[in-house]
Amino acid sequence: MAKVAILMGSKSDFAVVKPAVVTLQKFGIETQVRVISAHRTPDAAHAFAANAEADGVEAIICAAGKAAHLGGVIAAYTALPVIGLPVKTDMMGGLDSLLSIVQMPSGIPVATVGVNGGENAGLLAAQILALRYPEIGEKLKAFKKQMADKISADDAALQEELRAL
Repeated sequence: MAKVAILMGSKSDFAVVKPAVVTLQKFGIETQVRVISAHRTPDAAHAFAANAEADGVEAIICAAGKAAHLGGVIAAYTALPVIGLPVKTDMMGGLDSLLSIVQMPSGIPVATVGVNGGENAGLLAAQILALRYPEIGEKLKAFKKQMADKISADDAALQEELRAL
């Protein structure tokens, strides 16, 4: 069973994380969700990252706002793929979080989705796991087909509406 860990720097970030959890569950991917702070619980962050692979984790999503160092700290201690999920802030609307995550030093990559992009974080984790689990890849293909079908139906409805003008 594929497993993704989702870490957040604060419990208040759960509203941003929840779409990732829901998305991963749709694809049958087990999730582990934790509150671990890069700054307030650095020993816990280190221990989690150092043991994640042995614990069966295959990808990690890290949600954080402001300084948003969680993803980088986790990526420093593991070779697993880490996805940064920037959390919107009052100060700069999340741009501060985004830049803190995406501007990692050479050798410590953190894939990054948009601000409050929980669903995309979940989808990116699923795409990474699909390389190992073909059944997840098939579910992703079906998901993308459903999206395309909806857009086609919306376009057809719009064209009909335009003809009636």
